[in-house]
Amino acid sequence: MLCRAIIIFTVAFLASFQSEAQTKKYCKLHGAVFVEKEKRNANFIVYVEESEAFADFLVLKEENKLYADQSGFWFYTKARGLADFTVYLTKKKHEADFIIFYTESSSFAGCN
Repeated sequence: MLCRAIIIFTVAFLASFQSEAQTKKYCKLHGAVFVEKEKRNANFIVYVEESEAFADFLVLKEENKLYADQSGFWFYTKARGLADFTVYLTKKKHEADFIIFYTESSSFAGCN
């Protein structure tokens, strides 16, 4: 019985640590991004929210890759080889690794 409790505690602890690491990972995302057509090929599965209040991460779309140098500044590229990371845009919120909202203000870009 004690062994079972230790196993359950260990699994719960590792799961919480992994989700925290995933959060820290997306909070630092910036640079060139490629949108995948297959979610299995993407680094992250992302849901685009229509309201800023419910988003985990605010994204500013950059027109120039050189300016996508801060957290939340994304330059969308059509070439997978030029991307720093890839995303799959899902229509199902529960599938997402994190939720984004596109902002017009550079001062708001990044983690919420």
